Amino acid sequence: MQIDIIDHEPPYRVGVIIGSLSRESINRRLANALTRLAPAELRLEEITYDRLPVYNRDFDADYPPEAIEFKAAVAEADALLFVTPEYNRSIPGALKNAIDWGSRPWGQNVWAHKPTAVIGASIGQIGTAVAQQSLRATLSFLNVRQMSAPEAYIHFTEGLVDAEGNVTVPGTADFLRTFLDEFLVHTMRVLTVVPRP
Repeated sequence: MQIDIIDHEPPYRVGVIIGSLSRESINRRLANALTRLAPAELRLEEITYDRLPVYNRDFDADYPPEAIEFKAAVAEADALLFVTPEYNRSIPGALKNAIDWGSRPWGQNVWAHKPTAVIGASIGQIGTAVAQQSLRATLSFLNVRQMSAPEAYIHFTEGLVDAEGNVTVPGTADFLRTFLDEFLVHTMRVLTVVPRP
């Protein structure tokens, strides 16, 4: 099989998938802060999925417009950033549903080979460590090219991100910049080795 290599230079379009559908989600606030902290080579844009119905394989023969639109948005992204909360030691059901839609019908997995990073915030001391491991296991099965380090489990405290999306704790802001810089390097490496078709 021949692969046509397409020279793709930054800025890279990063599809941001927020695990919570809540407008007041702390992970939405974290995603907004990441957008402000991202290097110029990364252009972060949310990919929404709140209109997706619950996945059922009966849809495979006639995909609904919402699912077609969602899969197209994922396909158009150069890279993906998952920002997820932790629900009952796993990821939210709506996020898993979106991932399932993107992987179907069989043989049309839109997630495959995407350079991807995972991050999340929680008011708990361990951030979203367990949810992220659950998410990583699913993404691994779907052949996603995951950034393994640095891991980012954000302990979200009141005032950490202000109303304008600024991170108010300098050490946390520096860590998030480092995370995003590493994600840029990861994205560039993946797109060099596994170029987009």
